[in-house]
Amino acid sequence: MTPNKILIRGAKVLGGEPQDVLIDGGTVAAVAPSVEPGDATVVEAAGKILLPGLVDLHTHLREPGREDSETVLTGTRAAAVGGFTAVHAMANTFPVADTAGVVEQVWRLGRESGYCDVQPVGAVTVGLEGKQLAELGAMHESAAGVRVFSDDGKCVDDAVIMRRALEYVKAFDGVVAQHAQEPRLTEGAQMNEGVVSAELGLGGWPAVAEESIIARDVLLAAHVGSRVHICHLSTAGSVEIVRWAKSKGWDVTAEVTPHHLLLTDELVRSYNPVYKVNPPLRTETDVMALREALADGTIDCVATDHAPHPHEDKDCEWGAAAMGMVGLETALSVVQETMIETGLLDWAGVADRMSFRPARIGRLDGHGRPVSAGEPANLTLVDPAYRGTVDPAGFASRSRNTPYEGRELPGRVTHTFLRGRATVVDGNLA
Repeated sequence: MTPNKILIRGAKVLGGEPQDVLIDGGTVAAVAPSVEPGDATVVEAAGKILLPGLVDLHTHLREPGREDSETVLTGTRAAAVGGFTAVHAMANTFPVADTAGVVEQVWRLGRESGYCDVQPVGAVTVGLEGKQLAELGAMHESAAGVRVFSDDGKCVDDAVIMRRALEYVKAFDGVVAQHAQEPRLTEGAQMNEGVVSAELGLGGWPAVAEESIIARDVLLAAHVGSRVHICHLSTAGSVEIVRWAKSKGWDVTAEVTPHHLLLTDELVRSYNPVYKVNPPLRTETDVMALREALADGTIDCVATDHAPHPHEDKDCEWGAAAMGMVGLETALSVVQETMIETGLLDWAGVADRMSFRPARIGRLDGHGRPVSAGEPANLTLVDPAYRGTVDPAGFASRSRNTPYEGRELPGRVTHTFLRGRATVVDGNLA
């Protein structure tokens, strides 16, 4: 498809009444019950849901340095297949994205890929070592225009460093995204601390290791009047702390991953390292609390924490395996299963949690916009009636470490449009 004129006919915009949506160039030209196609290419979309392009606040693209796991090109292809038109690329690369030069490199690679926009996330501290603030101002002023900073993969555990970072980013309305993990409480931890870890004899990762950092950081953010974002929130206790902070009017936001909305620590009984992830899979009680919190807005958004690893880093004994799982290509399906089909959210709610809010948190212009005339044509078309078994052999990602292999999931992205240009057509990369 050319980026000239495309008519999406009969789609349910945000799950509402069927509408025709005309794309002209990179812009939505018209949204109406009936639009004459003229010379436009027609996409028949009866029964399908049209959403704004999805935005991921938390993606690991691995380039530079771990191109054996993923590259910006393969990662953005996976993003497009999953319905994403923008992703935030985490800083734990080699070298670390802690300078203007590295974030600009990642940003330019994203522009060259053409499958989705890549917004680099800058490191909070030099080398992710937690000792000295990185060049936050220089990264913001670079061509990449960094607004989100995170040492994800590691926690900024020094309260003084965290306070300084929160104070620094206020100057340009930035946000610090915290990987909440008290390191002393998680030394040697292999899975969630609880009944299952005790039975299996695996080192436990207590909920309080996450909750104590979140409690400290929402207090720090309130003290300095800055923005803090909680990465991959995973426990019922964390939900209560964020809910309390928001009730105070503090500028606190939080994300949850698809896998923490669906999977529990009972799966670790298999000793299959595909279920090893940071933070770990929690209990059924936590999963239900996370779903409710996403539904009521306590948790602002879904973020994939797409963490690709090469085969050898996962095909080994549990203790030696890397933590993380891929998620870009299955995220929307998991959200449909856990939130739509349970009645906790409607499609407008999914658009809010997977596009509008993450774009707003990341201050990402041009994404997370309404599906209406005059807006950028960043769009995702979904077939909610589709049912399919997950086969990682067909992934666009370079890695295959999905916890859903062989599992039937609902829904399928049929088309993705980036500024009016189709990146995915009939479920395949354009």
